[in-house]
This record gives sequence, C-alpha cells and structure tokens, in this order.
Amino acid sequence: MKKIVSLLIVVVLFCSCSEYQKALKNEDVAAKFDVATKMYDAGKYSKAIRLFEQLAPSYRGKPQAEKLFYMFSQSYYKSKQYYLAGYQFESFVSGYPRSEKVQEAAFLGAYSYSKLAPVYSLDQTDTVKALEKLQAFIDNYPNSEYIVQANAAVQVLNGKLEKKAFENAKGYNTISDYKSALIAFDNFIADFPGTPFKEDALFYKYDSAYKLAINSIPSKMEERLNVAKVAYNNLVKFKSDTKYKKEADEMNARVETDLQKFTK
Repeated sequence: MKKIVSLLIVVVLFCSCSEYQKALKNEDVAAKFDVATKMYDAGKYSKAIRLFEQLAPSYRGKPQAEKLFYMFSQSYYKSKQYYLAGYQFESFVSGYPRSEKVQEAAFLGAYSYSKLAPVYSLDQTDTVKALEKLQAFIDNYPNSEYIVQANAAVQVLNGKLEKKAFENAKGYNTISDYKSALIAFDNFIADFPGTPFKEDALFYKYDSAYKLAINSIPSKMEERLNVAKVAYNNLVKFKSDTKYKKEADEMNARVETDLQKFTK
C-alpha cells in the first residue's frame, strides 16, 4: 500500500512538473494563466512567478488582470522577495484603486519594506523608507483592519532608529569625543523623550560632560564643571536611585571640589 501511495505521489509530481514545463513554452495565455493559478494555489510561488512574469504584459487591461497581479504580488511576498513584493503591491494599488483587495495590498506593500529594514547597527536608510510607507498607509486607511499591525511595525522600526541613535551618541563617548557626545545625547533625548534608554543617555551625557570638564584648560574648566553639575542633577532628578548612582556621586564629588577652587 505504501509503495502504491509513493508511486502516486511521484506520478502527480511528474505530471505537475510536465504541465509547468509545457506552460512555460505555451503561447496560449489562457492555458498559461490556468497553470500559473494552480502553481500559486499549491504554494509553488517560484514557478508561479515565472509564469506571471510571462503573462503580465499580455494581461494588462484585461478582466482577469486584477486577479493575476494580486497573485503575482502575493507570490513575491510569500516567497520573501520583499523588495519586489513592495513594488508589485504598490503597482496593484495604483492600478486597481477600487479593488476589494486594495487595503490588504497597500498594507502588505508597506509591510514588505519593513521586512527589508536591517538590524539597528547597520545603515537605516531602508528603515526610514519603510516608516514612510507605513505612515502613508496609516494616513490613507486610518480605519483599516490592518492598522494594529501597521502601528506595531512602526513601533519596531522606530525602535531600531532609537537604538541606532543611542549607540551613535554612546560611540562618541567611547572614543573620547566628548563635545560631539554632548550634542548627540542632547539630540537623542529631544528626539526620543519616552525612550527606555533615557537613564543611560542621561548618565553618559553626564559622563561626557564630566570628562570634558576635568580635562579642560583652566580658562574653560569652571564653565564646563557647571555644565557637568547640571547634567548630574538631571540624571538624579530623572531617577534618584539610578543604577549609576555610586559612580555618578563619586564624579559629582570631584566636580564640587574642583568648583570650590574658582570661588576663592
């Protein structure tokens, strides 16, 4: 019995492959469309894509074109070819604005770009582009059933930009470029006021101000010590029991001691 089942599977697969190979060479677009649909329904998206690519020029403007280009877009998406999926879904939305699939296509087009966003440590150009696409979807379809998913994707993408900005600012502190670190942390705190990295950002801003001050020439030291003192106060005001308290208090003690030299 098992041998018979196995044999039947082989026969079905052979026939399927044979049908697909014939469809690739077939000039009958209707027959090719039928096979492409079968490949799509069977989850054989790579094969479906090859057939859709052949069919696309012939079907533009025809009654079945909407179905074809929807399946074409979905085939790219389901085979994780997200750049092509994004482009194809956008074309679908533009070409069929009254389609019942338009909101789904608009969302998946934008969401496809979010799939291209890299880890935070890499260049975030694709992340910014994905955010723009998703925000456009949210603006155009505020009551869509896909809004929750779109907002969740936006949150993830913003998190990457947030982490990138924090690590960039921290990087200036690491290489002892304290002036740039102060500017970068000020920008980070202004751009991401609700960030979970705020405590860390306030500490490293203080650390940068402190190190800049104690390594300054005498004519600039008093001013920079006062800047460091303000940064310390901002840290403990934000979180009095900060995880950096011991280190911050030790640094602040030196700041206070050094400032006394300028009051004599």
